[in-house]
Amino acid sequence: METSIVGFVALYIFMLAAFTGYEVISRVPAILHTPLMSGSNFVHGIVVVGAIYALLNARSAPEQAIGFIGVLLGAANAAGGYVVTERMLEMFKSSGPKRG
Repeated sequence: METSIVGFVALYIFMLAAFTGYEVISRVPAILHTPLMSGSNFVHGIVVVGAIYALLNARSAPEQAIGFIGVLLGAANAAGGYVVTERMLEMFKSSGPKRG
């Protein structure tokens, strides 16, 4: 059984997701930015799974190319998110004993 979302339904879902994401992110205080970045890395993993699913269901060469690019960019985004989060967390570690 194949389910596809087309036309205005797909556009509506995209617009709703974009609006919700903007509203949620714009209300996050700066102190919560690092934990939010760590949590969003998990969402990037879901994007990679979705891209793999799209790639596995691709039938033509252009669909396969778009699916491959989606997997590649999603994986790079997830890996980059972990690197950035690690660097941000390094800023909160003490550099050693303080001298008085």
